[in-house]
Amino acid sequence: MAAPWEDVLRDEPAIREAAAVAVDAALLEGVLMRTEGQPNASDVVNYAPFTLLPSAVPSALFEQAYAVQQDFNLLVDAISQNKEFLESTLASTIKADDFTARLFRIHMQVLEEGLAQSVFLGINRSDYMFDCGVDGTPALKQIEINTIAASFGGLTSRTAAVHGQVLKVLGKSKEASRLLPNNPSKGLALGIAKAWELYGSQSAVVMFLVEEVQRNIFDQRCVENELWNRNIRVIRKRFRDVFEKGSLDDAKRLYVDGQEVAVVYYREGYVPKNYDQQNWEARLLLERSRAVKCPDIATQLAGTKKVQQELSRPGTLERLLPGRAEAVARIRATFAGLYSLDMGEEGDKIAATAIADPDRFVLKPQREGGGNNLYGEELRQVLEKIRDSPERTSYILMDKIKPQPAMNYLLRAHSPLQASECISELGIFGVYVRQGKEMVMNKAAGHLLRTKAIEHADGGVAAGVAVLDTPYLV
Repeated sequence: MAAPWEDVLRDEPAIREAAAVAVDAALLEGVLMRTEGQPNASDVVNYAPFTLLPSAVPSALFEQAYAVQQDFNLLVDAISQNKEFLESTLASTIKADDFTARLFRIHMQVLEEGLAQSVFLGINRSDYMFDCGVDGTPALKQIEINTIAASFGGLTSRTAAVHGQVLKVLGKSKEASRLLPNNPSKGLALGIAKAWELYGSQSAVVMFLVEEVQRNIFDQRCVENELWNRNIRVIRKRFRDVFEKGSLDDAKRLYVDGQEVAVVYYREGYVPKNYDQQNWEARLLLERSRAVKCPDIATQLAGTKKVQQELSRPGTLERLLPGRAEAVARIRATFAGLYSLDMGEEGDKIAATAIADPDRFVLKPQREGGGNNLYGEELRQVLEKIRDSPERTSYILMDKIKPQPAMNYLLRAHSPLQASECISELGIFGVYVRQGKEMVMNKAAGHLLRTKAIEHADGGVAAGVAVLDTPYLV
């Protein structure tokens, strides 16, 4: 899977010159993050970390990932509407994992009251790696699907231009012209705009629900500006603003600071540390409202690791997507081996297998956001500790994917320039809008390639491990 950069990688002076150009190009294009020292101020900013050279991606696998995205959109939406499936799948997890349990309780409460929301918006990102099997042929294998706060659709919209400039400086104009245009921020904004329009109030706003610490603000601003360009008003609020200034009227319309909210776009709320008691109350208020939540709480639950593992069981996809045999086949082709750690013989057996051979597996808790998975010796120690405890049911096991590494340079502010052996992860953004039972939009909205040095087992760009990249199709 070698990209045609072998000659360049050996030319140190050319690399140094290209790296200087690359950093300026990133600043010029707006591939930016706030600094760790001042995460809530834009007085000082720096470039978001990225690769010097675009990474090789097999074109057949890239096309496969795009082709299956609409199927995954339909699947996530079907799961979110299937109360019985979520209830039975998460039954063991909610006993052992308080965070999932609290989300689930809100879900049940809202269903009992009757859903006020009639328009549903899903923005998800399905992440894959290229697994080199026994014979060395790469295959597309899904890592996870993110159904809440899937990030970097904005910055990745600007990264291809940086890599195009680098390739030109290195005398590779022909290769630069082959980089694909990619604009997820526009695709995500189209979905939000459609949901806003179907909500049916010209004066209502779109509310970005954001974190207290906002280093990744420019990524969000890319999507936000697309909405302003369509004359859709955007406000940015935190959970505590909703708690202090949010209310519902008799028709369950949501008002925050006196403004009616048509769409709530979550860029926060996916890990336990995002919540204290008042934030849970704010979340319940949002869920009970008529506003279009992206995601609503059922869709967030559809993205849990336990659901991912349950989907790999024979017959599950067929039940969730009846009469869609081709979609089921496309989805199933991307699955890696996934195993339940529920109490009982099946769970006992797989736990013992993983303890004996920990390098074969990844241990995954029910968490989003990177940096949570366990590997190797750490996996073995944790499993040994919880093997006889119901706590193990809050995890799933997955076969470890083994991609083919390639050399690249990872550009980070204040870090020395050095070559690293790297592996990449491809994400495809999906957007869908449903009104009542009718699907009014279902599309793939662009891609995100992230690359990291092979010594890092886990973690994304926001977690400070992976960097932004651009696929070069081979």
